[in-house]
Amino acid sequence: MDVNTQSINFVADIKLKNFIEKRLEKLNLFYDKIIQTDVYLKVENTSEKENKVFEAKLKVPGDTFVVKKQGKSFEEAADLAAASLERQLKKRKEKLRSHS
Repeated sequence: MDVNTQSINFVADIKLKNFIEKRLEKLNLFYDKIIQTDVYLKVENTSEKENKVFEAKLKVPGDTFVVKKQGKSFEEAADLAAASLERQLKKRKEKLRSHS
């Protein structure tokens, strides 16, 4: 799977990028036809602690899943987003199975 990570208005360190890649690689266990994943990291200018925004676009044949999560850290937001994508991919796999 190809993971493109873009950080907006800041520079993401290699540890964060590696964490995101490893976390998203696990999605291959649930759906092995993932073509590409685009990740956007953003820090919102708010007084709230949960100002880290993690947005992911996951491309699979014939569909694109988009998920956007906020958290106190990018790792927390990435975990939330990956869990959400996991559910969506499982649902898609079930649909494909029931149609064939």
